[in-house]
Amino acid sequence: MKKQKRVVLVAALVLPVLVVVGLWFAMTPPAETPELSAARAEALVRPHSPVLGSSRAQVTLVEFLDPACETCKLFYPEVKKLLAGHAGKVELVVRYAPFHRGSDTMVKMLVAAQRQGKFWPVLEVMLETQQQWAINHQAHPELMWPHLGGLGLDIEQLKQDMKDPAIDAIIQQDLADAATLGVKKTPDFFVNGQPLPRFGYQELRDLLLDEVNRVY
Repeated sequence: MKKQKRVVLVAALVLPVLVVVGLWFAMTPPAETPELSAARAEALVRPHSPVLGSSRAQVTLVEFLDPACETCKLFYPEVKKLLAGHAGKVELVVRYAPFHRGSDTMVKMLVAAQRQGKFWPVLEVMLETQQQWAINHQAHPELMWPHLGGLGLDIEQLKQDMKDPAIDAIIQQDLADAATLGVKKTPDFFVNGQPLPRFGYQELRDLLLDEVNRVY
C-alpha cells in the first residue's frame, strides 16, 4: 500500500513538470538552421521589389502591404516621415501581400506602372483614393482607372502589361515570401531583417531608430 502511495505521489509531482516542459517546447520556436536563415534573408528583398531611398542606406525597411488595406493607407505617410527623418540612412522596400479580394489586380496595376517608372505616384494615388475603390474590404479595380489620369501613364500599355504572366509570377513570389517570413496581416514590417516585437507605429519607430543608431 505504501509503495502504491509513493508511486501515486511521484506521478503527481512529475506530471505537472512534464506538462510545463511540454508547453515550453511547444511555445519555443525551433532554432533556425543556416539553410532556413538564408531562405528568410532571401525572402526579404527580391530584384523586382520597388525601393525608395538611397542605395547606400545601411538600414532597410521592408513593408509587406495590400493596396486595399486601410491600415496600410494610414501607415504610409508615417513611413515616409520616418524615411525623411533619416534621409540617406534608410531605404524602403515594398513587398506585395494582396490578402483582400481583388487586391491582386491592384498589385498588377502597380507592377505595370513600375515598368513605366510610375510605381510611387500610382501607389500614392491608389492609397489616397482607397475609399473610392475599396468597398467593404474588397477591391474594385475598375473604379481606380479614372484616378490614373494626369500621371503621364500610357494606359493602354499599362492594361496590356497587366496581362503579362511575369506579373502574376511576381505576385506569387511575394506571397510565397510572405509565408516564409510568417506574414499573415498587412502592413507588416522588417527592419534589417528584424520583425517588430509587437505591431504598432511606436514599435516601428523605436526599432528603426535603434537600428539607425547601431549602424551609424
